[in-house]
Amino acid sequence: MNKGTTEELTDIIPSDPQGTKGAAYYLSRFNPLHFHKRGTRTKAIAALVLICFLWGSTWLVSKEGVKHMPALQMAGIRQIAAGLCLVLFFIARGAVWPKGKEWRVIFMLSLLNFLLSNALSTWGVKYISAGLGAVIGAIFPLWLVIIGLFGTRVKRQPKTVLGLLLGFTGICVIFYEHLSDFLIADFRLGIFLSLASTWSWAFATLYTKKQAAHFNPYFSLGLQMMLSGIVLTIVTEVTGIAVPMAQIPWQSWAAIGYLALFGSVMAFVAYLYALQNLPTEQVSIYAYVNPVVAVLLGWAIFDEKLSGFIICGTLITLYGVYLVNRAALASKAKP
Repeated sequence: MNKGTTEELTDIIPSDPQGTKGAAYYLSRFNPLHFHKRGTRTKAIAALVLICFLWGSTWLVSKEGVKHMPALQMAGIRQIAAGLCLVLFFIARGAVWPKGKEWRVIFMLSLLNFLLSNALSTWGVKYISAGLGAVIGAIFPLWLVIIGLFGTRVKRQPKTVLGLLLGFTGICVIFYEHLSDFLIADFRLGIFLSLASTWSWAFATLYTKKQAAHFNPYFSLGLQMMLSGIVLTIVTEVTGIAVPMAQIPWQSWAAIGYLALFGSVMAFVAYLYALQNLPTEQVSIYAYVNPVVAVLLGWAIFDEKLSGFIICGTLITLYGVYLVNRAALASKAKP
């Protein structure tokens, strides 16, 4: 679940009172890729597996990239590259440009989804493991529930309460072996940045559901990336954070290329294909698989610690998120 890819596309789509069928219909109205015929279920499952791997791997790729250059500069370049690809794609297909008040929504989402959320999560993995960053990123639905409890009269369903308790219990289990790491300033900073990223994403999701019921979520995604990337690039240059382009090593350029091409463009096509041929709810399982992929890849490639506490805590956390999401879907399905 690395911000800045189309991974967050599902979450910026406005909610629909008709539930899963309504959301699928809403998406189909703006789907820029209408395949001439429906594919086989096997191919759709393969596309879903590809999505899980690509979005799970982006956490490791981001961590490798920020080892060699400033995180905010890398996030800016990556967003410009990915956003440019999507914007050019939509221009070529004759997409209608946003008008009037739609730009206000896009600017706000650019701030929340990318200028804050993506940039902070990219910065965070500079100081913590990629797997830990992915697990923290997965808990953002819990913040949606907590914000909702304070903001509106929300019925406390047993599954919701149990999901919240399990989600935060799982995080505590994961951090049991990291208690001593909190004495390290960089580790504390990485945790704070990662948490702040999920808060921004949660507020962006709630904002979209209220304000953006009729704009194109696909085209908007590329515009948000472009706007945020330009701002980040300017800020890093003006503040002196950025390093000269010629001094950026090939590892970081490779990371940027992978994140833009595979994490955004290729995943974008695979996501639309899976969405067209599988139930929306089934496609959404990537949210639970991505952190597991990131944890396992971090252990296999970066030799990140993988203990019983981390495995159990990750599973408990994801199950808690699952219960919260199930409760939300159940409440939407009720007349």
